[in-house]
Amino acid sequence: MSSWTDTDIPDQSGRIAVVTGANTGLGYATARALAEHGATVVLACRNTDKAEEAAGRIRRLAPEAAIDITELDLGSLVSVRDAAAAIRARYDRIDLLINNAGVTGLTGTTADGFEIHWGINHLGHFALTGLLLDRIIAAPAGRIVTVSSIGHRFGRIDADDPVAPTGNAYAVSKLANLLFTYELDRRLTDTRAISVAAHPGGASTEIFRYSPAGFRLPNLAIARLFGRTPAMGALPTLRAATAPDVRGGEYYGPAGLFEIRGYPVRVESSARSHDVRRQARLWEVSEESTGVHYRF
Repeated sequence: MSSWTDTDIPDQSGRIAVVTGANTGLGYATARALAEHGATVVLACRNTDKAEEAAGRIRRLAPEAAIDITELDLGSLVSVRDAAAAIRARYDRIDLLINNAGVTGLTGTTADGFEIHWGINHLGHFALTGLLLDRIIAAPAGRIVTVSSIGHRFGRIDADDPVAPTGNAYAVSKLANLLFTYELDRRLTDTRAISVAAHPGGASTEIFRYSPAGFRLPNLAIARLFGRTPAMGALPTLRAATAPDVRGGEYYGPAGLFEIRGYPVRVESSARSHDVRRQARLWEVSEESTGVHYRF
């Protein structure tokens, strides 16, 4: 289907979906669409006040929507563990985990001392996924969808020292998202769960809102000129999360020129993202960095 839209989402009644960064932008559009199609959606957000506002907006659009809120700061491994414990206490299975939240254009480190893009975009989601893994495997057909970016093509990760990204830190973190997705899917082979990835193409969202003005303003201008709405940008994630024909290890993005615009289709990521040695080494370092060791 070259024109897949949210009307193609199958009935999600009875399914439990966790969406990180769900109070705004792509995460909100993803959470809203899943809730409108019957899923119970957990908004996992750093700012719970904004999450409550987002939940209210969803309920106005879908009065029967079941919405839950969990505080999650991906820049703090303590917060990640607390959020995972809260979700585990409420749900004995998770059908969908959408690793959506992300930052760009920032400087500094996380609460745990990691470069901020590396710590939030990759390590935080690596830890959260591992801590929820048994709940995902317990679902009849669990899926983990990790949101990457066209920018992953500019990322470089040293296979021998992946914990010290250099160059474009955002691009490096988005490459890590794909290396993680593919390695995770390989390790899920003997389970009913799959790991897939998606990217929104060019989308006008609030991802630049905390960036320095010199970075934020030109990027916002470009996004508003050439980007599409968050609802369109969320379609690749939604297709990866819900379409019956999706297979583990696939990657979805817009069908148009340079994958910037268009309806979601299966796309190809860079050759670097398929480097099995880098995938395995990144996995080892991520476990060491987070203290989260996956159990399959």
